[in-house]
Amino acid sequence: MTTPAHEPKAGGNAGMDSEYLEIRGLCVSFDGFKAVTDVDLTVLQGDLRFLIGPNGAGKTTLIDAITGLVPATGSAQKSGSELIGRKVHQIARLGVGRTFQTASVFEQLTVLQNLDIAAGSGRSALTLLRRRKSALPAIEEALETTGLTALRDKPAGVLAHGQKQWLEIGMLLVQNASVLLLDEPVAGMSHEEREETGNLLRRIGGDRVVIVVEHDMDFMRAFATSVTVLAGGRVLSEGTVEEVQADPKVQAVYLGTAAAGDLPPVDADAIAEATEAVSTTDLEEAR
Repeated sequence: MTTPAHEPKAGGNAGMDSEYLEIRGLCVSFDGFKAVTDVDLTVLQGDLRFLIGPNGAGKTTLIDAITGLVPATGSAQKSGSELIGRKVHQIARLGVGRTFQTASVFEQLTVLQNLDIAAGSGRSALTLLRRRKSALPAIEEALETTGLTALRDKPAGVLAHGQKQWLEIGMLLVQNASVLLLDEPVAGMSHEEREETGNLLRRIGGDRVVIVVEHDMDFMRAFATSVTVLAGGRVLSEGTVEEVQADPKVQAVYLGTAAAGDLPPVDADAIAEATEAVSTTDLEEAR
């Protein structure tokens, strides 16, 4: 399989002169309810960032806002290009891709055809399913990267759950997405599939901006290079896995005694108190 030119690491490996996602003061409200409030977040290329938090913390809503699925205020810039206010397809064309908890693939078509359609967004509809003597180089690379080369001619509908998720990631790769937002990519996977998915994230994360929304704490501890914790729609803590787990605010509202990977009960009052205690100084220290 393709080996990344760079390994993911906390803080990224390329700096602000390469790909990055910078969010400032992002807010999302639904009928007066603030689901996301004043979120600041910067993720550089090569930093495999995990976004965690209790149910209702605003994790999926945040990536919905970044990708144009819900209206938002504030700023979300992809390498200097503003995303807020753009339509979904415009954001995708800027190189921002996302997956959902349930993989969105064309199950009646082969793996190769799914990738060909994803790669052919600029081609006419009549050419999308035309039989080819050979696959595009980008498709061959995506097949190798995702480990699906041997399944290229199989209908996507017969793939295992994890393989469908890998195919969806491959469809983003052939679209040249340089910012990937993955919503619970290992939900429902076997242990072996989770390991393979984590290794896939490492392969693609070295040369891209990758943000993973996740509930599986064992998976996060094994593969994250940095972590942002949301609670009550706000950033509660940020840093390496070790720094976040050692943060008393995080222990109070989320990780607590979750050493075995189980989520403890969430205390709403503790969330409110800890969220109010977050300051810019706290976040800078966590970084």
